[in-house]
Amino acid sequence: MLVAAIAGSHAARADGAAQQAAYQPPTSLADTYKVGSGDKLRVIVYGEDDLGGAFDVDGNGFVSLPLIGQVKVAGLSATEVERAITAKLADGYLKEPRVSVEVTEYRPFYILGEVNRPGSYPYVDGMSVQNAVAAAGGYTSKAVEGGVYVRHEGQTKEVYLDTDSPEMIYPGDVVRVPSSLFWDALSVLGPLSGFAAIYGAYHN
Repeated sequence: MLVAAIAGSHAARADGAAQQAAYQPPTSLADTYKVGSGDKLRVIVYGEDDLGGAFDVDGNGFVSLPLIGQVKVAGLSATEVERAITAKLADGYLKEPRVSVEVTEYRPFYILGEVNRPGSYPYVDGMSVQNAVAAAGGYTSKAVEGGVYVRHEGQTKEVYLDTDSPEMIYPGDVVRVPSSLFWDALSVLGPLSGFAAIYGAYHN
């Protein structure tokens, strides 16, 4: 059973590696990032201080702005949000409005599995696998420290990333730190049978 578990782990890692190769991460978060629920935006309307400010993107993907009300921003880049707000302001409110939009706080990422404090954490631009694990209090004694599984937001499957992978973690990602085969065997077989299976695998 242990041999089968090892084979399954290698197969899962190989599959994850293939998915990682297929997934093409953005080269610059600032240039390609799509706004989503939980983000915070800073909006500047030049010459109209009362129309700008800091705004939260709500659960439906809207921001509520002075004068023009709700604007759908989820799935748009900051530049596209600027255009959407500009178009609304120009539609009977201001003549030739100039708008600037910046993402000031990204939606959180999530980490679960063998870390000391699993949960959601604020995202920091440029976050690596090591940064993500550190934010959650580091590995537990049961963790495999060589890599993690990541489900990027909008993707349906996990990809495997080595601990020292250059690929970033992104806002909304779900990071899973796996447990070692030793602890997996114990959880499946029970403490006594698990020890017996592991002992037998190495002594036969």
